[in-house]
Amino acid sequence: MNAEPHVVIDQSPHRDSAGARRAAAEFMLQHCPWADLDAVLLVVSELVANAARHTAGWWQLHLTAGQDTLVVKMDDSSPLPPVPREPDFTGGGGFGWHMVLKLAGRVEVRPLPYGKRVQATWMRPVAAPSPC
Repeated sequence: MNAEPHVVIDQSPHRDSAGARRAAAEFMLQHCPWADLDAVLLVVSELVANAARHTAGWWQLHLTAGQDTLVVKMDDSSPLPPVPREPDFTGGGGFGWHMVLKLAGRVEVRPLPYGKRVQATWMRPVAAPSPC
């Protein structure tokens, strides 16, 4: 049985998402080039930024590529789920969680014994039928 390609992309105490985006892009190009690179990298950036900003303890970002799936998991020490906020167009934020929910095919938040997991999943698009 072959294991699915998996990598720990980034973990605390890093505080910016540039390294996580680079590592995620390399992983995706190698293991799931079908995925929407821009959408996934925006979600990775948002999950890393939120973990660094809102989690007092540790966090760890994982990517796993299946034959037809890409899964991005952010585990962190906070038991509190993400809270959607009203977007503030004067620079106060509030756009990130809405963006994650729109860009990923499926988003789940699960409690863990030591915090929580935010998981975003993308499915390989079904090939469009050829025009006749």
